[in-house]
Order: sequence, then structure tokens, then C-alpha cells
Amino acid sequence: MLHTEVVVGIRAMLLEGDIPPGARIPERELCERLQISRTPLREALKVLAAEGLVQLLPNRGARAARLTDQDMRALFEVCQGLEALAGELACERISETQLAAIEAAHADMARHHRDRDLARYYRCNRFIHEAIVTAADNPVLNGLYETVTARIRRARYLTPMTEQRWALAMQEHEAILNMLKRRDGFGLAHILRTHLRHKREEVIRAGFAEDEQTTRAAG
Repeated sequence: MLHTEVVVGIRAMLLEGDIPPGARIPERELCERLQISRTPLREALKVLAAEGLVQLLPNRGARAARLTDQDMRALFEVCQGLEALAGELACERISETQLAAIEAAHADMARHHRDRDLARYYRCNRFIHEAIVTAADNPVLNGLYETVTARIRRARYLTPMTEQRWALAMQEHEAILNMLKRRDGFGLAHILRTHLRHKREEVIRAGFAEDEQTTRAAG
């Protein structure tokens, strides 16, 4: 198995919760599962540690990184800035094909909202946000965005929502689409920042982050 494939495979396990936050990385089990030796596994763990997904423990292996409330707030603040910039650039650079794909995803998302299908709603939601970043046509921005969102993706797209919050999220997405169609970069940047700030508050209320005392105690 190639080094990149090892990194991708373990990253997916961490992001999907197969290896929960704070859990030890089962090195022997992963070597057997991926049919690799300890050396490529540990090289992959170094890459994931640089991404903030893994914490390397001196002479004690590694564990899946936890996120405190402070970590979550900081990551969402950076994500807000990146999406706001992406929105400004996308309004300048988006193609009609890309815009049509986002508009279609929005229509699907609205239908899933009416059906109260949160899982499908979130899939469309994620597509829209990532499509705006792609439409910005800036590889550096895209790379930074992927690195930051990898750490909060599971919390961002698995958080339960109240009816009131879900309705507000749909209103915000209506505004996002409207600003994008009007090519209003300033307006889109503003609504994306607001939307991400609301999501951050929602994630923290839902308890996806570890409190700092728990994190220190587990260390």
C-alpha cells in the first residue's frame, strides 16, 4: 500500500469516528488491517500529527487528538476567514456550470430540510461549502481549507439541530445562494462568516469538544 493511501485510510477512520477522539491508535491492528509494517504506519501518523488529527506520545505510541472548546473556537474562526475569502473570490471567478451545480444542490438541500432528512441535508450542505471554495480557484486557499476543516468536519456535519436553528440555517443558505448569483463578494463574505459563527456555537453547545480538564486528565 502506498504511503498516501495509508494516510488517507487512517485519516478517514479518525474523521468518521472509527477511532474516537482521545483513543489510543491501535498500531498492531492497523498494520494487520492495512497489511503494512510499523514503519509506514508511523510515517503516516507523523503526517496526521502535523494535521492536528493525531497526538504523538513519546515512547507511548499515539492517540486520536481531542479538541477542546478553545480549539474548536479557534478552528472555526480560521474557517470563517477562509470561507469568507473564498466567497469573495468565487463571486469573481465562478463559472455558470459551477453556479448551476450549487443551485441544484441547494434545491436538493431544501427538499431534505422539508423531509427532515438531516443526513442528506448535511451532504448537500457540505457540497455547497466545498464548491464555493473550489470556485475561488485558489489552490493555496483550497489546501488550507481542507487542512482546517478536516479537524472539525465530523462535528460540523453531524451536529443535531433544533427546528429553530435548522430554519435559520436554511435562511442563511438562501442568502448565500442569492449573494453568489448576484456576484456580491462583500455580502457573501459577511453571510458566510455569520453562518459559520452560528455553526460554531451550535457545535460547542452540542458538546463535540472535550473540556480542558478532561483533556489534561486523560493526558
